[in-house]
Amino acid sequence: MTSSRHRIRRASLVFVFVFGAVALTGAAHAEDACRSPGATYRDIEATLGIVPGFFKAFPEIGIAGGWAEFKAIQVSEQTALTPKVKQLIGLAVSAQVPCSYCVYFHTAVARAYGATDDEIKEAVALAAISRHWSTVLNGMAIDLPTFKSEVDTSLRMAAEKAPKK
Repeated sequence: MTSSRHRIRRASLVFVFVFGAVALTGAAHAEDACRSPGATYRDIEATLGIVPGFFKAFPEIGIAGGWAEFKAIQVSEQTALTPKVKQLIGLAVSAQVPCSYCVYFHTAVARAYGATDDEIKEAVALAAISRHWSTVLNGMAIDLPTFKSEVDTSLRMAAEKAPKK
């Protein structure tokens, strides 16, 4: 009975992993997630020019899926957000985590995509402002339905005041 449960559980986990990989990164990337570690490292090197140490430090059992996700979202320029915007978001999140490795990475890549000093400062400032007000809202247990109603009212009033096109 126990081995039967383990097989069912293992099959369920495999299904969740494979379905999740397909759902999140698409069928083409699901194929990438099934690559051997060696093939994955070769693809990383072909894409980035090197295999950075953080990829080598990642467990081999998960590197194919980890790289498929990184490549599809972080590296691809064929996403809904522009590369510069993605890096500015990454910088803002990294400043909050905080992760100095990530701050360095996202700042350098954002600059490579043309981010200005002012855009970088604004992304970090927005992260700080979000953290500040999140602390107030959560710490004071502000009623969420009331908050949503106030936001919706404010947006409606702003739209009414906006110049008509």
